[in-house]
Amino acid sequence: MNFRIYNTLTRQKEIFKPIKDGEVGIYTCGPTVYHYAHIGNLRTYITEDAFVRMLKFFSWKVKRVMNITDVGHLTSDADTGEDKMEVGARREGKSAWDVAKFYTEAFFKDYKSLNCLPADVLCPATDYIQEMIDMVLALEKKGYTYSIAGDGVYFDTSKLPDYGKLVGKSHIEGIQEGARVEANAAKRNPADFSVWKFAAPGEQRQMEWASPWGKGFPGWHMECSAMAVKHLGETIDIHWGGEDHVAVHHTNEIAQSEAASGKPFAHYWMHARFLVMGNLGKMSKSSGDFLTTSSLPEKGYDPLAYRYYCMLTHYRKQLEFTWEAVEAAARGLDGLRALAQRVKAEAGAAPQALDREAKHYKDFCEALADDLNMPAAMAVLWETLKDNAIPAPQRLAFALAAEEVTALDLFKVKEAGELPAELAALIKDREAARAAKDWKKSDELRKALSDKGVLIEDAPGGTKWRLVRG
Repeated sequence: MNFRIYNTLTRQKEIFKPIKDGEVGIYTCGPTVYHYAHIGNLRTYITEDAFVRMLKFFSWKVKRVMNITDVGHLTSDADTGEDKMEVGARREGKSAWDVAKFYTEAFFKDYKSLNCLPADVLCPATDYIQEMIDMVLALEKKGYTYSIAGDGVYFDTSKLPDYGKLVGKSHIEGIQEGARVEANAAKRNPADFSVWKFAAPGEQRQMEWASPWGKGFPGWHMECSAMAVKHLGETIDIHWGGEDHVAVHHTNEIAQSEAASGKPFAHYWMHARFLVMGNLGKMSKSSGDFLTTSSLPEKGYDPLAYRYYCMLTHYRKQLEFTWEAVEAAARGLDGLRALAQRVKAEAGAAPQALDREAKHYKDFCEALADDLNMPAAMAVLWETLKDNAIPAPQRLAFALAAEEVTALDLFKVKEAGELPAELAALIKDREAARAAKDWKKSDELRKALSDKGVLIEDAPGGTKWRLVRG
């Protein structure tokens, strides 16, 4: 099966061709650990996780590298402002190192709650300072850099003819002083960016290192280039990130990486769209207006309801967040879990071998292979589980296979001591219907309970129920 992905670099959907047959090297931009990751950030990580799971589902050997930005990310894309780690340290009255440790742990707690797989290689930027210095030296040797006294070492974008190819020439030509890139009269070109920043005179930074250019710290873009090359080689298969990285961060990664090596940096660039909060626009940590994953259980929702919610919209479409939508997604996930549990009960013993020639399996694979079309894949999963014409053992085998990609804990059941009065009343009504042999009403009530996340089992000792919600 040809696997197709939308390549931001070429602005079209392409058949994926790896550098090595059967193997895929992926670099995914990780969190800047000066604050909690918000759920908008985590939409990208959910998408990347589904993508990696899909590759493994199709039997690819995957090596995924993720960075942890614990230095060098300034508050402005224009290489001005403070390092976000220093801002976080001042805000909390801690060292920058302690802030990085705390928010790294917080990130992975959220990440794990969404059933995201760990990266094969995790790279804190502060562990790779020498690799970054080496890349800056390579750029300097080739004549791509210049220094601004008291500021830093900059990449001269005019020296690279195809600079900005990821975002488009017209966009780069449209960069004006005071717009996307703030004024810096000392820069040769408005789009030039720092590859090494000098520590300000008289300033004692918490994170700074000796270098051939004096004490300082790496430019934000430099870390990803150095670490990707270190672990995946000078040319990698796929580079992932959020859409906010296209115009500056990823554009500059390409420039410095390709100038240093003389080779293409990544063959495929993939980007997830923003999560927006109604009329408030993009969720942003800098504005202070954001929600974290912990907001979900505080409201009574399984974090996987948010994973499910994200899978209902294609990753290249903007997703609007509302609590009403999360509630609907939670009910949908409850229903899907209840349906999967019902199929499991009907199947009885262990599922039979997965039928890879069945239409539902092929449809599911085709949806995944079409640029990770998770909404279509989820529709196939729902339809298959509900299709009584397909033997229950086959449906169960398919559901177990689909779970490898969806990671929604479809067969997770939470026992509970009490039910809300409304649901307890429905169970009593159903027991009465069964006693009266009103099987139609009994089935209707079973479905009503299933839709609310309650799985019913009729046992010799009476009705048993299980709540299907994490």
